[in-house]
Amino acid sequence: MSLPHIPRLPAVRLLSSIHHHKLLLSSITPLASHSRTVIQGEYRRPGQPKEDKWPWQNMNFDFSKGLKGIKKHFSLLKKEFTDTWIGPEGKPLTVHMLEQNRVLWEFRGPESLEEWTVSCDREIGGNSEAYLKLGKNNNTCFLYGTLNSSPPKDGETRYSGYCTMRSKQPLGSFDREKHHDWSSFNSLHLRVRGDGRPWMINIAPHTFFSHQKDDVYSYFLYTRGGPYWQDVKIPFSKFFLTHRGRIQDDQHPLWLDKINTIGFTLGDKADGPFQLEIDFIGASKDYAHSEEFAYELYKRNPEV
Repeated sequence: MSLPHIPRLPAVRLLSSIHHHKLLLSSITPLASHSRTVIQGEYRRPGQPKEDKWPWQNMNFDFSKGLKGIKKHFSLLKKEFTDTWIGPEGKPLTVHMLEQNRVLWEFRGPESLEEWTVSCDREIGGNSEAYLKLGKNNNTCFLYGTLNSSPPKDGETRYSGYCTMRSKQPLGSFDREKHHDWSSFNSLHLRVRGDGRPWMINIAPHTFFSHQKDDVYSYFLYTRGGPYWQDVKIPFSKFFLTHRGRIQDDQHPLWLDKINTIGFTLGDKADGPFQLEIDFIGASKDYAHSEEFAYELYKRNPEV
């Protein structure tokens, strides 16, 4: 069987055809990519120059600090090995399977406050203030401060006025990222006492792509005010997907098997003092709640 004859083009025609295809490809406009697919850099305060430093110039090389770190990480590694023989999170397997309520965070001493970070718009030049301390009897968390929505005078920032409290990322031995597993529960249980302001509860799950690092699931927390405590139960199906404070059209249920952090944000544009006292934060299993997701799910390519 003979091979088909392939005609040979002259060199001049070959170069002209390649040049024609290049012009054709350059005339085609690229597809508009989604705004979240662009890799976003770290935040830089407006008006401040970019730091031109190598990563190791900000490190503190201290021998005593290194010894403390080695002792800490090996103790965590030992605990991880022993917990695997007991059960998940150091609990017996039967207790883990039959668990219906779990206290995730409770504030019973100064060491419990080290698991949280507090920030406000003062970091970007604003005038708000936020502080965190233990309650009157050292068994609650007391978040207080002053909200100021006047923007900083840097010529770039247009909006300001927020205060937030967020839990730290759990870390294992040698600073390996760990995650909270709430897949056995379907509701968030809080015992709080506020001043009547509306708050936003933000749950940040583990993400796999760089453009999803600012994706959080949010829902509202309405405090009554007054001297009485209120028990709040919010199903996880009510949390909706947001990206940098903007609600997304394409919604997805919250994956509860890998949760990084939980936070509380105040930004109601009502200038003045605020306070929020938290007794505990927990998760519960409500068998009467059967809803999987409270919002409509869209399909980009519907099935025919």
